[in-house]
Amino acid sequence: MTILTSERSAAPRLNIGIILLVAGLLLAPWLASAAGGNYWVRVIDFTLLYIMLALGLNIVVGFTGLLDMGFIAFYAVGAYLAALLASPHLLDAFPVLQGYFSDGLHVSYGVLIPLAAFIAGICGILLGAPTLRLRGDYLAIVTLGFGEIIRILMRNLDRPVNITNGAKGISGIDSLSLFGLEFRGVYHLLGVKIPALYLWYYLFAALIVAIVFICIRLQRSRVGRAWHAIREDEDVARAMGINVRNFKLLAFAMGASFGGVAGVMFASFQGFVSPESFTLQESIVVLAMVVLGGIGHVPGVILGAVMLSALPELLRSQAVPVQEALFGTVLVDPEILRQLFYGLALVLVMIFRPGGVWPAKHAGAKA
Repeated sequence: MTILTSERSAAPRLNIGIILLVAGLLLAPWLASAAGGNYWVRVIDFTLLYIMLALGLNIVVGFTGLLDMGFIAFYAVGAYLAALLASPHLLDAFPVLQGYFSDGLHVSYGVLIPLAAFIAGICGILLGAPTLRLRGDYLAIVTLGFGEIIRILMRNLDRPVNITNGAKGISGIDSLSLFGLEFRGVYHLLGVKIPALYLWYYLFAALIVAIVFICIRLQRSRVGRAWHAIREDEDVARAMGINVRNFKLLAFAMGASFGGVAGVMFASFQGFVSPESFTLQESIVVLAMVVLGGIGHVPGVILGAVMLSALPELLRSQAVPVQEALFGTVLVDPEILRQLFYGLALVLVMIFRPGGVWPAKHAGAKA
């Protein structure tokens, strides 16, 4: 009787908690803008982009146990695809195409997003195919090399034909247009100003909800159970009749597809891409988000992405005024403090929470 009563009392509290969470998410850009201006709305938008990347990498690292150090390459594939097909650059590089596209090359994002997911998925398969027999450190080195190859390729494809514009990057990328709504400028609704940054926030949040739904469905499906078996012991999984090769390639393709979609969003949001946005450091940061939050646990991965993307910005913004108030001068550069935060957070988590800040309930020490 007592157990039933406690369960009944817990249900309303859970519902209230969900309602408050949803309300907080809906009001987040308005609250952030009121607290610190649109800069913090932009920080939240980038945090959501990192969440997309972390969820994609979690399929490969968390669900399947494959250490991928070059995941940022798929992000670059999606971003450069949008840059080439939704900006004037490709027509400038190939003037012969101008006769076919008199109004300029402006491919719809309704086409670009699925195309980026498909091409990034193909790239994931191309990366996974030669690495099927590799594990652990060897797999990490190969995927790291793949990520660097893509970055260097984007940096040097400006000669003899200028395709990627090299280190200068590509600018003038079309802003996203959805159902006739342009994601730029400022809109006015009933006397209320709604900057495009708010629209980006709600779009990114909707995409994350869709990705989370897909990830959870995959994790609970036959595919997810096969990935779990491969992560725990690949040899035993193979002995049990699981087609390890196909499920590994599927994991690479699915994770890469999410990275490609995030890349398209990044290119449209920024209006500019360059190779410097896709360095090895970015791959390490995304991997750290997955490890810090909780490998294989979707809510934990989201928490890890928030901790390593939004909190360092908060630390950096407060580092200068706090040091000036305490010491009268700035003793440590805010960027150095940001890197110290990364390192300290990872060290402390590995010591006290080896499964991550928010691990799955069934995760043991091995996770």
